Amino acid sequence: MIKVFIVDDSALVRQVLTSCLDNHPGIRVIGQAADPLFALEKMRREWPDVLVLDVEMPRMDGITFLRKIMAERPTPAIICSTLTEAGAAITLEALSAGAVGIFTKARLGLKESLQQLSGELIRQVEQAARAHPQAFANRNGAPSTAPAVAAPASPAPVTGEVFATTDQVVALGTSTGGTQALEFVLRQLHRDCPGIVIVQHMPEKFTAAFSQRLDQLCQIEVREACHMDRVHSGLALVAPGGRHMQLKRSGAQYFVEVHDGPTVNRHKPSVDVLFRSVAKHAGQNALGMIMTGMGDDGARGLLSMREAGARTVAQDEASCVVFGMPKEALRMGAAEVVEPLSAFPRLIQLFGRQGADPRRPGPR
Repeated sequence: MIKVFIVDDSALVRQVLTSCLDNHPGIRVIGQAADPLFALEKMRREWPDVLVLDVEMPRMDGITFLRKIMAERPTPAIICSTLTEAGAAITLEALSAGAVGIFTKARLGLKESLQQLSGELIRQVEQAARAHPQAFANRNGAPSTAPAVAAPASPAPVTGEVFATTDQVVALGTSTGGTQALEFVLRQLHRDCPGIVIVQHMPEKFTAAFSQRLDQLCQIEVREACHMDRVHSGLALVAPGGRHMQLKRSGAQYFVEVHDGPTVNRHKPSVDVLFRSVAKHAGQNALGMIMTGMGDDGARGLLSMREAGARTVAQDEASCVVFGMPKEALRMGAAEVVEPLSAFPRLIQLFGRQGADPRRPGPR
């Protein structure tokens, strides 16, 4: 039984969310509150497995409350946000503070969509209950508990000037816990890193704010991808929420196509869609990295990349908020190595200098 506590200053929202969750036999709403101070008092009597939290509330805002919770007793939290530009910006602060998911309440006023709304909310609560937000504390290099695998081959020493090239591309795929993980990785990259393409499972409108936030924090340029954007050194392109992104190649240059289409593995954008296009158009000139996230999106695409000659890496269990996507990739044999999140920036920079290792055996 998953115990849920709801914090929202709207009585209507609390009522609708409670109604949605209480209809599920495996979920019990143990309490609700109009603001964080009331919530904390009630939660201390019975602590929830999952917190559903608004971020704009009186007396104490949701982000301050979330940071307090994460410091004292890390608990999976889903942010209940409005689908607006302002709502996206403050929600991203909450994700950076440790929240594991976003639930948009723009549809709450539409009675005809209540059934669809219930399914999405229940899915997110079930996912959050399996998350381990405290695991992110290991991101700076705690020993891995993942299965032992071979380390990547050491690169040949780099001599002379290193020239930027468009002949390499790094593809990153992530979901639950990925906003924090991507921030950690991208903030450490230098401007001479290879071009990067990213799928982070995130709703429409949130990816633009997410990209802008990362761009302000990082040395490299980060932006939400537009159709026909060129991929080049020092740039990371984030797939827009609600759209798929694919890599294409023209001569020695890469670019992205952004398009609509059906969901793949229940996601749009889908990591599999991106990874399969990278396998087809970049092959051994690519590095694929599958990171923290629920489900199996990206595992088959990563296998396609490995079979095409790309280097492939999975994030280890100790540094994941949710080990689902990397675990599935490892089960399929899609990842040739497994590494803690702390190693990812170094691997990306080394790949940019080394590229495909001609001494490495070909794909199996």
